[in-house]
Amino acid sequence: MIFGNCLSRYLSRSYMLNFLGMITILLGIILLFDMVELLRRAGKEEGVPFGMVVKMALLRLPEMATTIAPFAILFSALFTFWQLSKRLELVVLRSSGISVWQFLAPMVGSAFVTGLVMVMLVNPLAAMFYNHYTALEQTYFEGGKGNVIAVFDQGLWLRQETSTGYAIIHAGRIDPDWRLADMIVFSFSKDNAFEERIDAPSAHLKSGNWELSDAVLNIPGQQSRRAGTSVIPTSLTPREIEDSFSSPKAMGFWNLPDFIGTLDTTGFDSTRLRIHFQSLLAQPLLYAAMMILAACVAMRPQRQGQTFLFILIGVITGFVMFFMSNYMQALGASHKLPVFMAAWSPAILGLLVGTTFILRQEDG
Repeated sequence: MIFGNCLSRYLSRSYMLNFLGMITILLGIILLFDMVELLRRAGKEEGVPFGMVVKMALLRLPEMATTIAPFAILFSALFTFWQLSKRLELVVLRSSGISVWQFLAPMVGSAFVTGLVMVMLVNPLAAMFYNHYTALEQTYFEGGKGNVIAVFDQGLWLRQETSTGYAIIHAGRIDPDWRLADMIVFSFSKDNAFEERIDAPSAHLKSGNWELSDAVLNIPGQQSRRAGTSVIPTSLTPREIEDSFSSPKAMGFWNLPDFIGTLDTTGFDSTRLRIHFQSLLAQPLLYAAMMILAACVAMRPQRQGQTFLFILIGVITGFVMFFMSNYMQALGASHKLPVFMAAWSPAILGLLVGTTFILRQEDG
């Protein structure tokens, strides 16, 4: 039992050190390329200091960490198995009668715990930093202009640019065909002076404009008057509005359930965020599956000395899992698969395939 505990700690420590080193290297490469791109964009603007570019690049790192974590799990596991094989530790473990599941269990457990940390701690932090990054990007690269959209229990609020300034629009509820109820529009000039208010019991977002029915126009210093049908030009489309507030990057794990409920209350389709939430719940299992798949790749080729094939199969495995995960989520978002299947299938399939392969290849 003492030997088992020492062995488990040794294997877990070796793997976690490799994982931390791998994700640090990958994030360093991403940071370098991200800074180059931000510097290119900053060169086209005035008054963007170098320190702000560095800050914006650093703000994106937690979000990028959540994206590349499955690859870091897989590659660090492959490297760990390669180290064990190179130092003949893997041979010693097998020849001493230790089952593959015994020395694999602590590393699978480490990967599972890593998934819990990424979901519960890193993901909320990444969402908070990403929102801050988006605000800085709009301030420094878009001149503080643009469309701002938010959804609350009371309905939809959005800000859009107009030819004379900007407008703030509120709708109490949105139907699937983008008919809006209890529409209110506040118009402001470019110097933030209030110009008019329009109230309408219903409105419809059509191509290139908001069409308000039975609108009532209120202008300061004048009596209210009925305008009948009022048209407000807009460059927004339904897809742009939905993407702006339902981006998974901008919503942390702990805030997702409440926001999904808010979307359902206001009439928006929450399928995309439901899939994202379920994918986060499945992430620890996916990390464990990546570890087992790495073990499948590492066992045989490394004995035969086929290092290049070992690396190639590992890279292909990572990209197959990444493609399958995105493809299943896309099918779920288009309502062609149930939410649970779209989110959990990659992790479950990876775990079943890896376990089956090891059971067939090893003596247990």
